[in-house]
Amino acid sequence: MKNLDKSSHNILNRYTAKRIEGETLFARIGRAVCEAECLPRKEFFEAWETARRVRRQMRGGTILELAAGHGLLSMILILLDNTSSGSRCVDIARPTTFARLLEVFETRWPRLKNRIVYLDQQIEHTTASEEDLVVSVHACGVLTDQVLGLAESARSRVAVLPCCHDFKNCDRGSLEGWMDGSLAIDATRVARLRSKGYRVATLQIPPEITPKNRLLLGWPT
Repeated sequence: MKNLDKSSHNILNRYTAKRIEGETLFARIGRAVCEAECLPRKEFFEAWETARRVRRQMRGGTILELAAGHGLLSMILILLDNTSSGSRCVDIARPTTFARLLEVFETRWPRLKNRIVYLDQQIEHTTASEEDLVVSVHACGVLTDQVLGLAESARSRVAVLPCCHDFKNCDRGSLEGWMDGSLAIDATRVARLRSKGYRVATLQIPPEITPKNRLLLGWPT
């Protein structure tokens, strides 16, 4: 996708697909998203860049995607690592983009059939297990802390890309005198995971996609 603004909220469509050349998995997924014609360009790049960084360090496991939205992250994670048996996508309201995307992806990759389910419910009504890989892209504000809490309670691996930092309700760890408030919140999240006996990795996706680009990975020890 040369010369495209990766942060754009424009919907990917069949005209964009003509600009995606090659047969890499990235290119094939990109054309599939364009065929669905329901997803902003920014959200495709966020999901792809997050998924490939997660899979470099976290293989296998049943995926539990929280604040899942369109569920693209789950689809890409399974395509990158077929040893994951499946995924549960959880959000309070299932968007129409999920059904449309899944239809296109199952047509192109039949091995996805019956492996991704959607649960219309709140995070607090969800349970995890230690075999799960708990993931979330841009769970707004305190939702990221709920994702971390669910993973901690089950001793699951976890990967989050936080956004919309809530300065009123998120813990800044008394660090705001030294650093930007959103960074203070994320640094406190790292300290929280470490205090719970987690090994952590702090990564970034490209800032040209989103300035909220800090990716936090955690493994229970």
